[in-house]
Amino acid sequence: MEIFQQLDLDAIVKRALEEDLGQGDITTAATVKPGQQGRAKITVKEPSMILCGGTLLERVFRLAGAKPIISSAADGVQLAKGDLVAQIEGGLAGLLIGERTALNFIQLMSGIATATRQYVDAINGTRAKIVDTRKTHPGLRAVEKYAVRCGGGTNHRFGLDGGVLIKENHIAAAGSVRAAIEGAKRITPHTIRIEIECETLAQVEQARDAGADIIMLDNMSVDQMKRARQIVGDKVILEASGNVNLDSVRAIAETGVDLISVGAITHSARAMDISMRIDS
Repeated sequence: MEIFQQLDLDAIVKRALEEDLGQGDITTAATVKPGQQGRAKITVKEPSMILCGGTLLERVFRLAGAKPIISSAADGVQLAKGDLVAQIEGGLAGLLIGERTALNFIQLMSGIATATRQYVDAINGTRAKIVDTRKTHPGLRAVEKYAVRCGGGTNHRFGLDGGVLIKENHIAAAGSVRAAIEGAKRITPHTIRIEIECETLAQVEQARDAGADIIMLDNMSVDQMKRARQIVGDKVILEASGNVNLDSVRAIAETGVDLISVGAITHSARAMDISMRIDS
């Protein structure tokens, strides 16, 4: 949460508002009197969901000109149909201008948090953690990774500068698993772990022998993952990746892997159904 608050969230919100507003809201100008005040309620229409995005409401409506006073539920709580997400008071024009942008953020972020919670619940009691990926919507990585945390998941690296992750194309460029790891060790401080993606158990052995800190098991079967744990013991962190879904994630977790990366929780999460109504 602290890292999220330190980011330039106003810039993200401004871009979203500018995209929607263009040269001005013609409809609101035609129907709202100057200085008119209003009150709105945002409510849940889903049977159940994990709320995320309420922390952005003040920014959206402030930048939309509403000078809002907001009372909202906390991010990360579970809400049901009819529950109140937030109540907002302020300039009516600003409330209407910011409505779509505010709902877009909450619907997307709550969808990610809800999907993440489903995966987290599915592996409860195992050693594994659900982690996200860089498969996020351009420009929205900060809010989407925050939503993963609200759902109980864990963040993988934020970007390319967040750690060493040697993938198949890096291995091809370096010439071998060992060469790629040795190259990373030459330029990487001791404080940064080195992770490498392996597609075969032979590569797992090579990565172990070359001193990898983390090994990503790419599209391996459950039996291969179990064997990989036997090969590396408990000294190497194992991450399962590829073709993970709610039907398979429990069996994957029970192989003894430490991390399970799921791109779908960000790139394919369904937006939650949430509505905003102005009090008449």
